[in-house]
Amino acid sequence: MQNKGLITLFAVLFGLVSLYQLSFTYFASSTETEAKAYADAKYPATMPNERDVAELRYLDSIGNDPIFMGIDYNTAKEKELNKGLDLKGGINVILQVSVKDILQGLANNTKDPAFNLALKNADELQKSSQDTYLQSFFTAFDALDGENSLASPDIFFNKNLEDDISLDQPNDEVKVIIERKIDESITSAFEVLRKRIDKFGVTQPNIQRLGESARILVELPGAKDVSRVTDLVTKTAQLEFWDVYKSDEIAGFVMQAESKIREINKAKNPVKEEVEAVQEEVEEAAQDGDDSLDDLLGGEEVAEEEVDASVEYPITSKMVRPGVSGSPIIATFYEKDADEILEYLNMPQVRSLLKGDMRYANFVWEQPTTLEVINADGEEEEIKVVNLYALKGNKQDVPPLSGDVVVDALQTYGASGEVAVSMQMNGKGAKVWQEMTNQANLNQSQIAIVLDDVVYSAPGVTSPGGIPGGNSSITGNFSILEAQDLANVLRAGKLPASAEIIQGEVVGPTLGKEAVRSGMLSFGIALLFVLLWMILYYGKAGAFADVALAVNILFIFGVLAGLGAVLTLPGIAGVVLTIGMSVDANVLIFERIKEEMYKGKSQKDAIKDGFSNALSSILDANITTGLTGIILLVFGTGPIKGFATTLLIGILTSLFTAIFITRLFVDRYTKNGKSLDFSTGLTKNFLRNVNIDFLGKRKMAYIISTVLIVVSLGSLFTNGLNQGVDFVGGRTYTVRFDQDVDANKVEESLVEVFGSAEAKTYGGDNQLKITTKYKVNETGTAIDQEIENKLFTGLKPYLPGTMTFEAFTSDDATKVAGRMESYKVSPSIADDIKKSSVWAILGSLLVVFLYILLRFRRWQFSLGAVSAVFHDVIIVLGIFSLTYSFMPFSMEIDQSFIAAILTVIGYSLNDTVVVFDRIREYFNEHTSWPLGKVINEALNSTLSRTLNTSLTTLIVLLSIFLFGAESIKGLIFALIIGVLVGTYSSLFIATPVMFDSVKNKGIDLSNKKEDELEEAAEA
Repeated sequence: MQNKGLITLFAVLFGLVSLYQLSFTYFASSTETEAKAYADAKYPATMPNERDVAELRYLDSIGNDPIFMGIDYNTAKEKELNKGLDLKGGINVILQVSVKDILQGLANNTKDPAFNLALKNADELQKSSQDTYLQSFFTAFDALDGENSLASPDIFFNKNLEDDISLDQPNDEVKVIIERKIDESITSAFEVLRKRIDKFGVTQPNIQRLGESARILVELPGAKDVSRVTDLVTKTAQLEFWDVYKSDEIAGFVMQAESKIREINKAKNPVKEEVEAVQEEVEEAAQDGDDSLDDLLGGEEVAEEEVDASVEYPITSKMVRPGVSGSPIIATFYEKDADEILEYLNMPQVRSLLKGDMRYANFVWEQPTTLEVINADGEEEEIKVVNLYALKGNKQDVPPLSGDVVVDALQTYGASGEVAVSMQMNGKGAKVWQEMTNQANLNQSQIAIVLDDVVYSAPGVTSPGGIPGGNSSITGNFSILEAQDLANVLRAGKLPASAEIIQGEVVGPTLGKEAVRSGMLSFGIALLFVLLWMILYYGKAGAFADVALAVNILFIFGVLAGLGAVLTLPGIAGVVLTIGMSVDANVLIFERIKEEMYKGKSQKDAIKDGFSNALSSILDANITTGLTGIILLVFGTGPIKGFATTLLIGILTSLFTAIFITRLFVDRYTKNGKSLDFSTGLTKNFLRNVNIDFLGKRKMAYIISTVLIVVSLGSLFTNGLNQGVDFVGGRTYTVRFDQDVDANKVEESLVEVFGSAEAKTYGGDNQLKITTKYKVNETGTAIDQEIENKLFTGLKPYLPGTMTFEAFTSDDATKVAGRMESYKVSPSIADDIKKSSVWAILGSLLVVFLYILLRFRRWQFSLGAVSAVFHDVIIVLGIFSLTYSFMPFSMEIDQSFIAAILTVIGYSLNDTVVVFDRIREYFNEHTSWPLGKVINEALNSTLSRTLNTSLTTLIVLLSIFLFGAESIKGLIFALIIGVLVGTYSSLFIATPVMFDSVKNKGIDLSNKKEDELEEAAEA
């Protein structure tokens, strides 16, 4: 091997750089261990929040102190190897920015019938279409009857877009402009979210726009407060300043509204029905001689009184207290009645009672507050109440002043020590603010500060001439943390449109720690086995391969750290799988060296030719696996990208270490003629003289494979597959109990609550994976809270008796029972995941077909390889279909399973390509041999390599399967089946199919024509 000194220098430098990159992880981890020990010593385990705060304060205090050679904690933390949510815990969401909202904003919230009908039709199209919302809107608009122009003054030719769009501009030109404006708005939303998250306080946050779509991925490793994160990323932050009506100005309308609602309710006549029901009970009781007849009659009176109150006084009967004269609070109501009251006040029949400018009044609620009352049992009880306000709206429904003018915001304290948020406005805003506050002072009225349609405060103004300088503040019933978040949101600006969470995942820190432990255990066991196996099988040469393998692992983690890639649980599986697959290159080389020695070559020549002749097979095998890894990287998301990243890095580093590092050790050892055996006493003649007639057994293999495929297809068409929420949408929760539970009984309890639910044992008998499609099409914090409340209610009989809902949903690192993980996927993104998965598999098959066609120049090779891959994929799917109902681990078809299928494709091709490469070589070496002999000899000569590689890979996979985390057992099981079936198909399917297609056509597979062309070119 030439340039040994250069390769040695490069390897040493690469190793040092890798160690340097990983040193940051070591320093950050050791410092965090010290911080945790400090916090644990200061506070008991019963005060987890105080511990978290103390830990953060400790890290902040020593963040810039040098640890080693000028490296401080902050620098180390920034450059450490990133851990994904499944290893660290945290929150991951995909947000869908509402393109519909943006379109309405661009059209100035027009009432144009054509525009709004197109929006309505676009909503319907989106239910069954894979197009973007904007494409669906354009399709719907074009399909409307008549001549409809997007450049109409009632649609997009308005004051917002008059510089971009001209009157009666063709629709095709307007579409281009609207597409650009939509893209700008989504980019703006991305920037707003990025600014908010930068100030959130978690390390290594990740935010990225997913392609050109209106979707934004947000990952916050280590984040624990789900509701806080949800508010942060979905709050529109629509800040508005409105003048308000006083209670006595609106009190007359409230009385009129109540009379109108009374009429409407009486028209429905609910009293008659209820009284008749009571009378029926009375008659039955009289006939039976019931002694409690008097009680029942009394109950009738009570019932009538209750019904009369709700019908006669539909508004005032729900009041906690009326407003005070001169106050902006119209009345105070119970929070539970807020939606019903607002629905009453916004009924068209009721709003028609408003006259003059009051027609534009907007009724909104203040933030809920807690009120202590004495209940019927004489005990103190806390209830939530809300105050009702009436904003002085206008025809355009535009506030006199909005949050666009805010240039800075800070958490501060009010005059009475209450938590507040102070704001500073720009020059334009300051002028309008002074005018508004001056008018409020003259009229002795108030100005409501409204955020996302909720009143935070409505202060009066006592300063003559108004408040100059653009200074203002918001006070409300919020904590310091909430005020800091609000200030952060106001500084970052409002989102240009609403954003909803269409996919979300919450991983508790407990599961993250367990995943790290199980991942490292499986990694250690797999590595130990491979190291011992290589020494057992190849002796000293195997020890050299072990050194190269250790260097390979160092390079993989060094590259991951240097690139800032995220290590996930599937990523660890990818590294462990790489260990098994990286052995393949050394096995190919060592087996080839042994073959050259058997031919009678000297040790030096055998080593040289062995490395040289094995190179083609090594490259072909790794390129095919790498191609499927690239497709996985393109189509995958989250942890699956981590799997693909580590797989691709592992392929590259494995090539370097096997071809160059192993060669350096082998050459150095044999430099002075020292003998080096590439086997041990146990393995010296293992599989050396095998002579299996593979082609003679192909008909039997075809029959076996046909039976397996027919059974698999039959099961797929009848049983189907257990599709996870990735593909159908829904919510999944991992819940742990303090004792073993019966999954069937728990499922029955949950079905009573949700109507539809599934519970399966997940890991130990004290842990379940619970899936429900309850309200699958609805999103929002309130919906998530409602479903988790129902989940808690359904599981309460099986949880510790003292467990509260807060403890059940908390993400305390020390908790041993409760909700440990949650995952949500909306149907819209589930369809996209399913579509991209199908394209990923088809794309990988196409790419592999083309690569093999290009590499071997014969379509018969491609046909054989793709046939084997189809064979393997169908059987893996069939086994999952046949066994998912009784296997003791999750066999859901999700993104991880798709990753497994693509890896199976790559592995199957790896085996097949090695055989094909040997066949091609034998065709040109043994031109007189018949086709069948060439193929059989090629299969027999590679059998040792095939079985050796398959065995090591299988043992590695079994290590992960037995000792790894529960969440990747399905993925690993698919890989185990894939390796077994792939090894079989490379021997009995791929090559026989290629043979039959060549034999029937009589095609020459040698390189004679290519050699003739080369000779002609030289002449």
